Amino acid sequence: MKKKLLSMMLIFMLAIITACSGAGTDSKEKAEKKVEKRTDLILATTTSTQDSGLLDVLVPQFEKKYPYKVKTIAVGTGQALEMGTRGEADVLLVHAPEAEQKIVDSGDAINRHKVMYNDFIIVGPSADPAGIKGVPAKEAFTKLMESNQPFVSRGDDSGTHKKELELWKNNKLDPAKKENYISTGQGMGSTLQVAAEKKGYTLTDRATYLAQKKSLGEFDIMSEGDDSLLNIYHVMQVNPEKHEKINKEGAKDFVHFMKDNETKKTISEFGKDKYGQALFFLFDK
Repeated sequence: MKKKLLSMMLIFMLAIITACSGAGTDSKEKAEKKVEKRTDLILATTTSTQDSGLLDVLVPQFEKKYPYKVKTIAVGTGQALEMGTRGEADVLLVHAPEAEQKIVDSGDAINRHKVMYNDFIIVGPSADPAGIKGVPAKEAFTKLMESNQPFVSRGDDSGTHKKELELWKNNKLDPAKKENYISTGQGMGSTLQVAAEKKGYTLTDRATYLAQKKSLGEFDIMSEGDDSLLNIYHVMQVNPEKHEKINKEGAKDFVHFMKDNETKKTISEFGKDKYGQALFFLFDK
């Protein structure tokens, strides 16, 4: 009888120890999962948002409101979209609508929204040896092709580069046939510097030009205002259902942040104090 009672007590104690051990394991697993939750957020974006200084204002605001540390990768829009296609970024802020639509259609990106716009401009040396100042963009590109003046292209598959190629194509012109056609393969800021040094012309977004203007010397806006030069920016999430390890919540929060009224106010006022005009504009709806 005593042996039987002792056996039952041992079994009971063993059950308790096992239960406690299991609970400890569950707690440990939960703790590990909590630790593994990503707090970094990879933002792939065009160099214009970086070179203009806009992200220097927006990123700290976002990090103050949300529990994420933003890692910004500023490249050409084509490269940023490729990062999204490969699942190497969480959220995208880019400006090449046709190319963007392709990765939305492929299912690599979701939750795409218009954020802001500005415009592209053609800039060049103040002396304007190609004689394009004040003429429409289409005529300007024809004159640039006919002249022997340097034209400096980003050549990096960015949104600006895509727009430049579109403008050549619409005029049935092949820039590869132009003498003094220079491809930098670099961002907008660097390309502007090269164009100024070469006393050549280039296509740029207005925001980066204004941000860099003081360092460019006698280098002015030559052609502006055409509908064909509109520059639209979208924000979108990389699809977490198609790509593993995406920071789904962080990307969703960033999209929400870019649509927030407080953020819109910041965007609409950015540049006014320093340049006397806003560098980006909002859509009415």
